[in-house]
Formats: sequence, C-alpha cells, structure tokens
Amino acid sequence: MASIDDCELALQNLISSLDGIDHTDHSRKVPDRTVELVLLDYDVAFSAHWRGGELCDLKRAPCPGKPNVRLTMTSDDLIAMIDGELSLPHAWATGRARLDASVRDILRLRRLL
Repeated sequence: MASIDDCELALQNLISSLDGIDHTDHSRKVPDRTVELVLLDYDVAFSAHWRGGELCDLKRAPCPGKPNVRLTMTSDDLIAMIDGELSLPHAWATGRARLDASVRDILRLRRLL
C-alpha cells in the first residue's frame, strides 16, 4: 500500500508533467473545475482546481462543497495510474476506480491520465 506522502508526491509529479503541455488552445475550451481525489484505503481526500487546462492549488483536504469531478480509488491504483501502468478507462471498467463527473469532464480527464 502506497503511503499518503507517496500519493501526494505522485500527484505533484503529475501536475509538473502537465505544466509542460502547451495550454494555449486548451485554456479557451476548458472551464474552471474543482477536482477531488478520494483514497479509499486512507479515507483521505486531495483537492485541486482545474484552471485553463492546468491543475493547481493541490491540497490534502476535501473540496468545500460538491466537486465537479470526483475520482475515488486506492492509493496503489493511483500510483499505477500516474506511472502509466493502469489506464483510467480500464480502472473504471473493472471497478478499481469510481468517477463522478459530467461526460464532458470525463472526456477531458481521459486526455490527462
């Protein structure tokens, strides 16, 4: 089981890798969203804002109110997904991840993970 600190570091690495993508086209098309990741094995939530095609303001706390996108999984599945060993569609289809979001947001997330 990955530690909470490992998960937070992996999320920071994901955010850093997304910073290298050209967001000029995406920033006009992607509305601001609140994103929450719930780790089942620790009962911990991380939240962030999705602004201009970038994830920012990551913190170890649930979103105040209902998030636009909520992803629920175990810490090991999170690490596997960020490392590229597990895809979001496969995790969702096999029940390893639960995704609560609009269809548009799901399609946008697919590009990230």
